[in-house]
Amino acid sequence: MWDVTVIEDAAAAAASLDPMRARLLAELAAGPASATMLAGRVGLPRQKVNYHLKALERHGLVELAGERRRGNVTERMMRATAASYVISPLALAAVQPDPARFRDQLSARWLLAVAARLVRDVGSLITGAATARKRLATYALDGEVRFATAADRAAFVEELTRGVSALMAKYHTEDAENGRDHRIVVALHPTVRTTGSDAAESASPVAPPAPIGEAS
Repeated sequence: MWDVTVIEDAAAAAASLDPMRARLLAELAAGPASATMLAGRVGLPRQKVNYHLKALERHGLVELAGERRRGNVTERMMRATAASYVISPLALAAVQPDPARFRDQLSARWLLAVAARLVRDVGSLITGAATARKRLATYALDGEVRFATAADRAAFVEELTRGVSALMAKYHTEDAENGRDHRIVVALHPTVRTTGSDAAESASPVAPPAPIGEAS
């Protein structure tokens, strides 16, 4: 089972978004189970559960983990193919976000478009690497910083932009015959809080999300 996998097919996305099927996926991510076992957990007849499982299996969201005998009946033990799922913008190909339509580093919606493209591209790369049975070379940095003032945040953005741009210029080799292009995305946004005044602070217009530095 993968930790996370990307759903690129529209029909598979629709299947995963059905509330009952999403519940079954969550149950099967916790461990293999049969339709009979699941029926007791989700409060549906076994036949209904089987119907949903077949739909999920058809889209590669669940798979056969094994079989077990219970009296005269052989039960199929199913499991989820991943612990969690992300739906790629490819599932909405005609209306997927396109960062090339506009570029505003201080726009939260442009940041969203960049993030959507990241999910799409990395999902496609994972699919290709799995098919070729090769490892995919990626890197991510995740952290938090608390700014005392909006001015400090602006200074951080400026310094980060200079630093990343300098690194890109240093290592970019336009005429490298066997080189491979890599995309760089650096983003900055308020941390999302869930309660009280912190939630209001997260939504404050004083510190809008700002993607910084991007290249391919």
